[in-house]
Amino acid sequence: MTHPAAFLLGCLRRAGFHDVVSVEPATGGMAALAGTATRRDGPPVFVKAFADAPDDDVSGVSGVSGVSGVSGVSGVSGVFAAEADGLTALRELGGVVTPDVIRADRELLVLSVLRPRPRDGTFWERFADMLAGLHQTTIHPRFGWHRDNWLGRRRQVNTWNEVGHAFFAEHRLLRWLGEPRVEAALDAGDRAALERLCHRLPELLPDRPACLTHGDLWTQNLMATPDGRPALIDPAVSYTWAEVDLAHVWSTSPPPEAERFFARYAELTSLDAGWPDRMPIVQLRQHLAVLAQFDHDWGAADQIRTTLAPFRTRA
Repeated sequence: MTHPAAFLLGCLRRAGFHDVVSVEPATGGMAALAGTATRRDGPPVFVKAFADAPDDDVSGVSGVSGVSGVSGVSGVSGVFAAEADGLTALRELGGVVTPDVIRADRELLVLSVLRPRPRDGTFWERFADMLAGLHQTTIHPRFGWHRDNWLGRRRQVNTWNEVGHAFFAEHRLLRWLGEPRVEAALDAGDRAALERLCHRLPELLPDRPACLTHGDLWTQNLMATPDGRPALIDPAVSYTWAEVDLAHVWSTSPPPEAERFFARYAELTSLDAGWPDRMPIVQLRQHLAVLAQFDHDWGAADQIRTTLAPFRTRA
């Protein structure tokens, strides 16, 4: 089996980065191989590549290529082009700090280098300011995105819909039922319970407008710039409910200092006091995605069953 560093080095050199002298593999990624490349004649870069691309890595365009009013990667299909498109949209439409896209093609994604986030509450407050700004300044009349993109190694379908509950039910929850690992882990009662939950979404989740969301905002995707500003990586963007991002931060083991994030975000967005009660339902879409993609699901199946328990029929 090819060593990740050697594989990434080969990808970079084929792409014309002939001054790369070494690659230090990164840890924590779950879909692609990644690492930081040291260069002889330039600053270091962060690189991602797939040893084997997702099976459905085709164009995935459900609208037009490129975001209206946003410069970025257009005319290029695939996972990395969609990721670069998302990074550009977050930065140019939502004012979010993201790494610079140096190259994006079917083989690899090359970005400027960020650093791990600091461990202090002030940083998390600044992140709350940034995320609230994204959600409040990008309100959109429809739910979806101009192209499909990827959540991990699976396609995220973003076909436009004017109704948020219908969009979330079809493209964020029920979409996962056909996946082999999901079919194996959830029994007929679980699947029926998910369908009942989807039918009741209008009474379970408030009718909120769509806004631009990161879409895969677990805590590992929060980084920092060299000067300490919060920055985001690895998006799966779409226009949907802001609570999709909030639920992901809430549900993926945020550190103690993140408490200041939740308090600040709620203050800035006038979030109602009942928001934590909605998080398990909103986060179902991520638990289902994890269950669909990995043999070790980190407790996702148990979380799904717990959330679905009230929607199972009683004998």
